[in-house]
Amino acid sequence: MPDLVTGMIAMASLIIGLFFLRFWRNTKDRFFLYFALSFGIEGVHRIVTTLTYDEHEESPLHYLVRLLAYGLILWAILEKNLPLRRDKS
Repeated sequence: MPDLVTGMIAMASLIIGLFFLRFWRNTKDRFFLYFALSFGIEGVHRIVTTLTYDEHEESPLHYLVRLLAYGLILWAILEKNLPLRRDKS
């Protein structure tokens, strides 16, 4: 049963990533690209974790992959909301 739930989470993450990828293709806004990458990383991570039967999620690798995914979301939000830097030359 936990593998089924993990598979559903992985599928949902990948589908959400595809939606953001489509939005990026239409708008060329990096915000959507970062979100698509983040959800794609999270979906692939869930699939790999389930297929390798890695029951020890407390290893640092799992946290680093999630930190990368959530860091991309945070970076996208910060980049979108911070003012643009203009050269004064």
